[in-house]
Amino acid sequence: MDGAKQSASGTPGHCSRPPFAIPSSYSIMSKPSSSEDILGQKYDRCLADLLVKSGVGFGVGVVASVIFFRRRTWPIALSTGFGAGAAYADCDRSFNPARIPGTRVLSQNEAASLQGNKSN
Repeated sequence: MDGAKQSASGTPGHCSRPPFAIPSSYSIMSKPSSSEDILGQKYDRCLADLLVKSGVGFGVGVVASVIFFRRRTWPIALSTGFGAGAAYADCDRSFNPARIPGTRVLSQNEAASLQGNKSN
């Protein structure tokens, strides 16, 4: 046929599904996530961050080792450790936001007194 698309039904020019179908998991009115799903997403993000940052550190270490340090192994180990440490720090902040500098956890009494001061 003249290069026209043909669907399974045989009508030219029409596809059997829209080209940009939105998966059902991306619904606008999504149900609230369970705590296990949130925890799993955080672990997945931490693992991906660890792999990326350690990989970048490894690459920087290899380049530094070849160019500057006559092919020694310690720059590779050091930079890979720096990447893993940065990923660990990010993951720690993800699981415990109270450790973010400048963040303070308030008791209920302190929060109530702040709310009272704002309304006055």
